[in-house]
Amino acid sequence: MIDPTLKRSLGQMMHGVQVVGAHHGGVRRAYCSHWVMQVSFEEPIVMASVSPKHDTFPLIEASGEFAVSVLAGDQVAAGQYFSYPGHKFKYSVEEFLDVFPGTELPVVRDAIAWLRCEVFDTKDMPDHRLFFARVVAVEPGRLKEPPLLYSSRLGWRIAGDKAREPGTSVRDELLARLEDES
Repeated sequence: MIDPTLKRSLGQMMHGVQVVGAHHGGVRRAYCSHWVMQVSFEEPIVMASVSPKHDTFPLIEASGEFAVSVLAGDQVAAGQYFSYPGHKFKYSVEEFLDVFPGTELPVVRDAIAWLRCEVFDTKDMPDHRLFFARVVAVEPGRLKEPPLLYSSRLGWRIAGDKAREPGTSVRDELLARLEDES
């Protein structure tokens, strides 16, 4: 069991919210995740952390691909639906779903963007498997919308407020300081 102070500390971390969808053998499943992230600048590579207990896991393993829907701040309902095991609802809430063009991969309708990802490597963790995948196609959606965020301590949030004053650049100030010291 994880130490309560450590758990509360880790719970302060904010993460973007995505829905990961997979398809194989006529079966489509999707789950809400805040453990999907870009992991490379040179190539468009993402990493998705997936529990082997989740019904999407064997579909990703078998097909070698998945789709990522980047959720907007107004998509809490979709995020919450896919946060619970869909089988409890008998996968009945199709109004949230669409398919990535040219595939059978499920994606969330009206998302900020959809990414089609092909797995090229994996790494087993104690309770999850990390799937490393190249983004091979993108469908932009509502790119100007603020994204949905989540933290286990703070819950669902919408990104949007800037963290620094307009016209202020700490980076530029530091570079000027380095130049003055040379």
